[in-house]
Amino acid sequence: MKSITAALLIALLSFSLGLYLPWWTVAVAGGLVALILNLRPVAAFMAGFMAVFVLWGGLALLRSSSNDHILAKRMAAFILKNDNPWMLILLTALIGGLVTGLGALTGSFLRNWQNATRQRL
Repeated sequence: MKSITAALLIALLSFSLGLYLPWWTVAVAGGLVALILNLRPVAAFMAGFMAVFVLWGGLALLRSSSNDHILAKRMAAFILKNDNPWMLILLTALIGGLVTGLGALTGSFLRNWQNATRQRL
């Protein structure tokens, strides 16, 4: 249940930050949520990955389908050397998911390090 809450918070915060700040702030959002909610490392990575994978995949699909995938086909042909827009949407979602998952993992490790440091003192 904590992971679902974390994923929803990460998605909401990532969307909000993405409106005004650069794309990489999704990692900051994942890290902050994992740090505050004290998630375990695997749960933090999965929550961050799934939240932004679904968010960016859905947003890319929504934007691309509104113009019949014209730009996505051209960009896929340029970047991926095939004109399949679904591969480009999947690649977009994977990159966002990995960046956020690693940010959330960093937040979880930071919380664990912080707890270990307090126990030593």
